[in-house]
Amino acid sequence: MASDDQPTILVFACNWCSYAGADLAGVSRLEMPPHCQVVRVMCSARVRPEFVIAALSRGLDGVVVLGCHPGDCHYSEGNYYTRRRALLLKGLLEYVGIESERFQLRWISASEGAKFARTITEITDAIKALGPNGWRQPPPEG
Repeated sequence: MASDDQPTILVFACNWCSYAGADLAGVSRLEMPPHCQVVRVMCSARVRPEFVIAALSRGLDGVVVLGCHPGDCHYSEGNYYTRRRALLLKGLLEYVGIESERFQLRWISASEGAKFARTITEITDAIKALGPNGWRQPPPEG
């Protein structure tokens, strides 16, 4: 967790919808937790499960993937792949001893700035309630 007891969260946001929603939230000056790092990806389907596992194993408290609403993907079916992967990933996280709630998947469109801010706040509160991520692997040697 961050030094002031706020969780550190990595947010992967789809370029076409969710990142634009984040931008709208910022331009609208909506209040959001400060300890979220947003990474723009072209599609939510570009977020490989290894990215989520690597982030959590390095001590981040949570990972969020945000994409276009199902049926609105700019790459036709990318978010359907993301949804399937997310279900498998949650099971894998539980299997290795990481709370599956540390990984979240949400759909946010470009016009939903308020929903972006509300979603990030809700997820931050939920992850904060879990406490610090205790599953940290040492970095690879070499």
